[in-house]
Amino acid sequence: MKTYLHHHQNRGHVQSDWLNTYHSFSFGRWVDRRFMGVGALRVINDDTIAAHRGFGTHPHDNMEILTYVISGTITHKDSMGNHGEIHAGEWQLMSAGTGVEHSEVNQHATPVHLFQIWIHPNVRNATPSYQQVALDPKQQPDQWHTIAGQENNALMYIRQSAEVKTAFINESQELPITRQHDINYIHVISGQVKIGQHVLNPGDALAFTNEDRITALSKDSHVLWFDLPE
Repeated sequence: MKTYLHHHQNRGHVQSDWLNTYHSFSFGRWVDRRFMGVGALRVINDDTIAAHRGFGTHPHDNMEILTYVISGTITHKDSMGNHGEIHAGEWQLMSAGTGVEHSEVNQHATPVHLFQIWIHPNVRNATPSYQQVALDPKQQPDQWHTIAGQENNALMYIRQSAEVKTAFINESQELPITRQHDINYIHVISGQVKIGQHVLNPGDALAFTNEDRITALSKDSHVLWFDLPE
């Protein structure tokens, strides 16, 4: 895979009366054939949802769907019987499998900021499942946290050999990038980081195969790392 910097200004931007969203990869009515996903990673949507609004009940199948709440609270309800809130610093993983219907609604008076991530599974038509964990990397900075994967150190099990990690890195601190797969993709939520010769700002991402460290250039550097199979 060729190394490339995915600039934040190349993301799709869709604004409605209740949703302000940035699409890293083609999604819905925004399509750019240059950006159709990386490896098994298909979707990164950076969503801000207005108060008392949200996504009504709708179906999915054969997709691993992660939600990461940055600020605010979203209420989840699905056809598996799960119903509850996901707060800032919490993650949800819904393995859609043979099919599931769900809704994600902001029932509070302030906006909610979250990331929605889709990863293609390596097992199709499995029984749907739901997982939820709380881990705010700001409380445990300067280390990688494996949110989803198939090894014992992962907080949630994903139906793909990928790993999804996050870190909050203090200014001037450096973390190693110890890769399991050939395809890697790091997305910056906030702050500024350097990977190799590339400087990344909020909304930027780097797809790469051969970098081995990341350095924070600002005090509030918050990143997502996807270690992906072909």
